[in-house]
Amino acid sequence: MTDLSLSRRDMLRLAAAGVVLSPLTGWFGQMAAQGSQVVKSGRKHKSCILLYMSGGASHIDTFDPKPGNGQFKAIGTAVSGIQVSEHLPKIGKQMHDVAIIRSMSTSEGSHARANYMSHTGYREGVGGVIHPTMGAMVSAAVGQKHSELPNFVKIQTGSKRGGTQSPGYLGSAHAPLVIDDAAKGVQNMRPDDSLTAFDERIKLLGSMEQDFYKLKAQPNAEAHLETYRSAVRLMHSPQAKAFDLAGEPANMRSLYGSGHFGEACLLARRLVETGIPFIEIDYGSWDTHKDNFPRVASMSAELDQGLSALLIDLKARHMLDDTLIVWMGDFGRTPDIKGNGRGHWPKAWSTLLCGGGLKTGQVIGRTDKRGGTVEERKVGITDFFATLCTSLQIDPTLEFHTHTGRPIRAVSKGGEAIKELLG
Repeated sequence: MTDLSLSRRDMLRLAAAGVVLSPLTGWFGQMAAQGSQVVKSGRKHKSCILLYMSGGASHIDTFDPKPGNGQFKAIGTAVSGIQVSEHLPKIGKQMHDVAIIRSMSTSEGSHARANYMSHTGYREGVGGVIHPTMGAMVSAAVGQKHSELPNFVKIQTGSKRGGTQSPGYLGSAHAPLVIDDAAKGVQNMRPDDSLTAFDERIKLLGSMEQDFYKLKAQPNAEAHLETYRSAVRLMHSPQAKAFDLAGEPANMRSLYGSGHFGEACLLARRLVETGIPFIEIDYGSWDTHKDNFPRVASMSAELDQGLSALLIDLKARHMLDDTLIVWMGDFGRTPDIKGNGRGHWPKAWSTLLCGGGLKTGQVIGRTDKRGGTVEERKVGITDFFATLCTSLQIDPTLEFHTHTGRPIRAVSKGGEAIKELLG
């Protein structure tokens, strides 16, 4: 006799695929039966890869070097006149495909609030709502609702800080599928016995939950149901092999390196190829109050290999113009060195934008000789988000709606895209 109970192990598999374990509905029978027949999404939009440096990378010791204000030398790049830290030589060679914004200036100096602002474009608490992250907004704006693969994937690497990943008022349907280790991909995606037996258990569970759903047919219940549907579609999808790095040849694995960040970058390229519109890689911690120079040197080496490989790989596959790569963190670090570390500094810092059809190979803005004050072309967070949306062909004035019907713009009023970067 077939065991039709939904085991704890099966529940864990669903949870590993991004599912919040909450009440289901009676629609699982049809969903499971049709799980392998969902139309594949294809790649019909631009994609974004966010490289998020949790903790805040020192701009002075990476992409805005200041002679005499640190231990690192500044080196030339492929673009005459643009210099970067000596620990970023490979990225320097790809500078034609990189734009450095050296004049970011924001208002939040605490990690939690800066992390929120960097991910959403809004100050925490504004309007009394929880704003969606950029990944959730892209999922809602260009993602396909019934795609076999998720529209938003977040890959953790390094020392995790548990960064912002809330879909806010957009709901759990736009929350990310979180991967803790790129080399392992999505764990426990296959049942012990067979998908057929698993589907039978899902059907049984669905029939048991029909009465609940009839009583609780509300937006939250529907959102959780869609999360379950997505998990089952992913389990059935032949495209799920994109999450398995074992499919990459040795020379490609070598290009990206064996570190966690490099493996995450390689996985991001595989996911972009399948049509996933937003991938975030969380790499930290760059919170270098202590041992700033050895830690930045070590992390820069891994960043250098991973990001340069991603640029080379995407360009070779003719995918770079349709893929925007964003490098940023919470904020920058203080121009002054206390002991052997640098503190939080949102007043002036750097971000990178690569590919995405932008005019790269240039520097936007300038800081003073110590890297503490913006002297030219200040860029605020709303300007930055307006630039990201414009590059991704999303209207910055697009309005989303809360569950009460309240309209909220993708980008707050007052933000203007950086004209110098637009094609």
